[in-house]
Amino acid sequence: MTPQLRQAIQLLQFTNVEAAQFLEEEMLRNPLLVREGPGAVGEVASGVDRESGTMTPDAEAVLVPPVPLDTDFSNVYDPGLGSDQAGGQSRFDDGEEDATGWIAERPASLREHVEQQARLTFHDAATWRIARALIAALEPSGWLAESPEVIAANLGVALETLEAVRHKMLRFDPTGVFARDLAECLAVQLMEQNRFDPAMAALIGHLDVLARRDYRALLAICGVDEADLRDMIAEIRRLDPKPGARFESEPVRALIPDVIIRLGPDGTYSAELNPETMPRVLIRRGFHARMAVGAARETKQFLNENLQAASFLVRALEARAQTILRVATTIVQLQEGFFRAGIAQLRPLTLRDIAEALELHESTISRVTANKSMATPRGIFEMKFFFTAALGGVDGENHSASSVRHRIAALIEGEPAGAVLSDEALAKILQKEGIDIARRTVAKYREAMRIPGSAQRRRDKGLMG
Repeated sequence: MTPQLRQAIQLLQFTNVEAAQFLEEEMLRNPLLVREGPGAVGEVASGVDRESGTMTPDAEAVLVPPVPLDTDFSNVYDPGLGSDQAGGQSRFDDGEEDATGWIAERPASLREHVEQQARLTFHDAATWRIARALIAALEPSGWLAESPEVIAANLGVALETLEAVRHKMLRFDPTGVFARDLAECLAVQLMEQNRFDPAMAALIGHLDVLARRDYRALLAICGVDEADLRDMIAEIRRLDPKPGARFESEPVRALIPDVIIRLGPDGTYSAELNPETMPRVLIRRGFHARMAVGAARETKQFLNENLQAASFLVRALEARAQTILRVATTIVQLQEGFFRAGIAQLRPLTLRDIAEALELHESTISRVTANKSMATPRGIFEMKFFFTAALGGVDGENHSASSVRHRIAALIEGEPAGAVLSDEALAKILQKEGIDIARRTVAKYREAMRIPGSAQRRRDKGLMG
């Protein structure tokens, strides 16, 4: 396998964002590659100035991949934060604007957030020392990583002294930080809401029983009726078990689609590469021609090697764009029922089906669909979402495993408290609907969706109304 072929395969597997990052690295290595500029959009190695119609000495040819679906790439160029769309002037060239204003402020961490509150609360050296030790012992969840006894022993202070400081810090924002465990974390939040009565205290003291969903035992422990217990459980579910998690967790990253699926006015679906992430480069052919004139042999060899590498890279990008669009289009055609009616109409589909339809190797389809997503009228989905195993039907028609799972979940969601469906009953309903499925398969799908069995659901629905 040649280096060029490895590069083409690697590009095929990249998402648009990853391919753009790869091209940034290639442009650092190859002086004949440059990112696309606004003045060259739509030209194809012509070397002609579109306004004057004359040849330009250093025309940078935009290598636009052919688009089999009549995709419009006229709006691809986005000048970004560094330039003004109206006049092309850099914002940082404007003396009235401070460039540092564009730098986003880093959000405070959990420890920084509570330390600010501790500085306002504790003013003597002894309590401040204890507060800092407690802050250092915080876990990302907001709980203490060590027990108060261990922290007090390490500091050489009385446990009562440390606990007096900690109990003040339990009421810091967010409420429940510095708790020893889940029970204390929830109890402090309930106290803050003036809802920590004896019945609630009994419930918090028996979270293990609540986890087992032994509601009959909880009724006796708390000394309340079913309606009160239902309200108490609902209150606990509204609390935050890990109040510090939102400070330490990584920010949620938006899923950037590689392909956009649109519904046209004629009722048909079309696919296009996402113009905001489509990797596009130019070859500086004019620069190559000028530098090669009268250059030494080594320089000419260097320029020719880089020109060859740049040309191959552009052809690889063209093949990548064509293949991704062909695969996306075929997926839309074969899964049109899903786009029109939802997951219930998702049909069985394998990589081999796409490979045979496009006369490509199955491994190529696997690389194209890996880590890529499509923005559709029904939301953003990974390409792999549309590939699902088949279940046989009594009438010979296959059914998608995903649509069967969706049907099982819908049947369970709609079951009344007095008529909870067993796995056997669910299998019989599906069989009457034309799906050849065994009770064991229903149980497997139900467990994969983390839906409790019929006995547990009957207890839950009996208590929760």
